[in-house]
Amino acid sequence: MFKSILVPIDGSEHAQKALAVACQLARQEDGCTLHLVHIPEELSHETTLVWGIGAIAIEASREEREEAGKQVMNRAAEAAREQGASNIETVIGQGDPARTILSEARRRGVDAIVMGSRGLSDLQGFVVGSVSHKVAHAAECSVITVR
Repeated sequence: MFKSILVPIDGSEHAQKALAVACQLARQEDGCTLHLVHIPEELSHETTLVWGIGAIAIEASREEREEAGKQVMNRAAEAAREQGASNIETVIGQGDPARTILSEARRRGVDAIVMGSRGLSDLQGFVVGSVSHKVAHAAECSVITVR
């Protein structure tokens, strides 16, 4: 069904659930590649990351957010392997999350984007529109939003 799936990973529970769905889809197709993408963001509130990473303070420096992002990506890749995915690529991006996700999806020619309906910036999403909403409307491939 899908030969290549992009999964935005931000450390939220929604992203963790999206990864599980992406792994289920990847297992159905031999040779399917999962592209895990993380974009370090400015935080609007203290945030607790999944996969045992813990809390990130609102005043965390860019370097601290990037280090936490690397840990999240490592744990996400490990979780994907545990769930049966074998072809996994990781990318740390920069910039606006929605634009970066769309750019990486186009650049890699993915068949689908599987992402959580809400991420770490839930509060901002209500005001300026969620990343998942922007991606769903602008993507050139299938987008599966996981609640």
